[in-house]
Amino acid sequence: MRTKINLLSLLFVLISFVSYAQTAKITGVILDEKNNPVEGVLITDKVNSTKSTKEGFYVLELPVNQKVVLVFSHPAYKKITASFQLKQYEVLEYNPVISSTFEQIDDVIITNNKRRVQGIISIDPEVIRKIPGANAGVESILKTFAGVNNNNELSSGYNVRGGNYDENLVYVNEVEIYRPFLVRSGQQEGLSFTNTDLVQNVDFSAGGFQAKFGDKLSSVLDITYRTPKKFGASFEASFLGGSASVDLISKNKKWTAITGIRYRDNSLLVNSQETQTNYTPTFADVQTNVNFTPSDKWQFSFLGNVSQNRYVYKPLTRQTNFGTVSEPIALLIFYDGQENDKYQTLFGAVKTTFSATENSNYKLILSTYHTQEQEHYDIDAAYFLGEVDTSIGSETFGDVTYSRGIGSQLNHARNDLDALITNVEIKGNHNAKKKFQIDWGLKYTREDIRDRIVEWEVIDSAGFSINPPIIDLPVNDQPYNPYVGPLVPFQDVRATNFITINRFSGYTQFNTKTTLGENEFWINAGVRAHNWTVSGDDISNAKSQTVFSPRAQFSLKPNWKQDMVFRFSTGFYYQPPFYRELRDQDGVVQPNVKAQKSVHFVLSNDYNFKMWNRPFKLVSEAYYKDMNDVNTYTLENVRIRYRANNDATAYAYGFDARINGEFVPGTESWFSFGYLKTEENQDNKGFIARPTDQLLKFGILFQDYMPNIPNLKLYLNLVYNTGLPGGSPSYADVYQYQSRLRDYRRADIGFSYVFTEKNASRPDGHWLKKFKDLSLGFEIFNMFNNQNAITNTWVRDAYTKNQYGIPNYMTTRVFNLKLSARL
Repeated sequence: MRTKINLLSLLFVLISFVSYAQTAKITGVILDEKNNPVEGVLITDKVNSTKSTKEGFYVLELPVNQKVVLVFSHPAYKKITASFQLKQYEVLEYNPVISSTFEQIDDVIITNNKRRVQGIISIDPEVIRKIPGANAGVESILKTFAGVNNNNELSSGYNVRGGNYDENLVYVNEVEIYRPFLVRSGQQEGLSFTNTDLVQNVDFSAGGFQAKFGDKLSSVLDITYRTPKKFGASFEASFLGGSASVDLISKNKKWTAITGIRYRDNSLLVNSQETQTNYTPTFADVQTNVNFTPSDKWQFSFLGNVSQNRYVYKPLTRQTNFGTVSEPIALLIFYDGQENDKYQTLFGAVKTTFSATENSNYKLILSTYHTQEQEHYDIDAAYFLGEVDTSIGSETFGDVTYSRGIGSQLNHARNDLDALITNVEIKGNHNAKKKFQIDWGLKYTREDIRDRIVEWEVIDSAGFSINPPIIDLPVNDQPYNPYVGPLVPFQDVRATNFITINRFSGYTQFNTKTTLGENEFWINAGVRAHNWTVSGDDISNAKSQTVFSPRAQFSLKPNWKQDMVFRFSTGFYYQPPFYRELRDQDGVVQPNVKAQKSVHFVLSNDYNFKMWNRPFKLVSEAYYKDMNDVNTYTLENVRIRYRANNDATAYAYGFDARINGEFVPGTESWFSFGYLKTEENQDNKGFIARPTDQLLKFGILFQDYMPNIPNLKLYLNLVYNTGLPGGSPSYADVYQYQSRLRDYRRADIGFSYVFTEKNASRPDGHWLKKFKDLSLGFEIFNMFNNQNAITNTWVRDAYTKNQYGIPNYMTTRVFNLKLSARL
């Protein structure tokens, strides 16, 4: 009750604030034809204006997402006229050379070069909304990138360059976003936090990122929600659910708000799996981003989210065929019981920005995240493991005709968790007349966790209860001799944890641009610090721990005819343990788990060029990561269970390449390739493949249209990954389980008929003129009906004493209709 009261009080305070998201800025140095700075140049867009300093420096705010014409004028020089279109939060560097003899007119739309120098991939929100996927959204697009992998189309989680789901940072409007804790059941975890209807910018870095980003080992996904410029609305409905959003703006344009609501029912997808079920997984959420700007100095924003996710799962039967052509084997299971899981989350964040001077601004960010989760199930599974009749024409063709193993398995869980996470952060940015830039930040985080885990498993094989493999019990050799030992569960995990984690973190980083001869050179260097302490009931030996993470990035743009940028990034990346990483396989919190450490080395090349007189980009990166104090884990469905003992070292290396551009005029498509090798060494036993050792990856995202019917669009999302390690039972020695799953192959395709394609030629008053977009789509998920596995189910053969890894197959081919409208 106290947790709820604290949360409601804090949410009340947060909601009392309202918001504003920053405009874009253009800045630079104005030089004359002799490379001398020019003072007193007037820069204006007919609404706002500024003048250059004696160093030639200027900075001017511009409205976002619209073409703006700037005029640079001076009594002693000719005018420069240039057009720009910037995205929200963009800071564009434009350094014109002003002439005394002729005027310059540059009718170009210039986009920011900053992300390119930093090695950040930017994703167009329109692409995210249009590309089909079983779990469509930002994460679905990421999985087409080299170095980003996932063999589960129902999960929004993803692995980056050998890391797992927990090693990725996600920010929305500079606020860190958290994932639920107990996710496992149904091979999914509900809606992604990111609502694609609200998105303005999406930036992604797969490694070697700057010190200003937080303490994770693998990647950063940085998302910005848009600030409305006028009233707008959107709507989408399909067999999988629906969504709607609305953009609002006040008459004085100081207040804006954008709100989205989503509902999703995955029954269409999960009912295509091998396990026949009565299964209703439903997810719903509401998000809002409210903005307010009272003056030129102050800006405020509030971001809120409420979500409810529920699973009612009643498995009935399952048959999985595996083995070889000469020795086919099948697992046939009959289920009884049900699973009832749910979690609900509340999230609120307020951000205020104060522009103290033209070159300095400060931000205060307050956020809170509250989740209540339950995982309750009692499922009895009676199984037959046997040989399959392969005689064509036989009455029993395809059935199990000879049983090699008969048994049952009863699984029980009553897991409940309540977590409240509060953050307070202050950040500063200082620009020293474009000579260099300094960013810094301080953050305090408090994590209050209330967790009870009670789960056990009883296995009966051929009528005999199976003892756990890790407890010294008398041998059970019935029916030859009576068994006199105790009857105990095969697995039994029971723990209650009430803990608090206090964290203090901060960073400072330095950015500058200089020249090496005639070549442009950028430097970014910084350091992070993180201190944390775990306390709580029955914890008396916890130690305060501190880590420091120096990082640096260097970028070089040679003065070549080819438009190339070379980058080198390196640094220490620590991941202080979150609650899930502190909890061992028995459910007990180990308060002194160390931060996992990774040293990154990333060398990349970014090449812009033209092909077929259209723009293209080729990005290639080679990387190596050396990891220590690794917290090894097992993967069950989408749940990660850590060993919490820092017992391993590891490494990852690979190569990523991606070419994107207008393969079809007016559309963006890309092809990606990745090679990854990652291994770990537990307790000096030798190196073995990590659970994320993907090896090869190919991804295609392709857009096209019919020349004779331009209203008809095609969108293709195709991924091929070589097989992941199949994992092992949580109690087993992973060194004895080194088989791999089959390769992951999936193609999702969508066809869309756009009714508003020819709106420009329609007369005023036509009913379609009311829509920016109105389209009807037809989607095919898993077009080629490939059987893809996520993990294995481990079944014991009572006669041979062997354990078989039975693949858990994902969804088959599914069809979907989708109607989309935007005002």
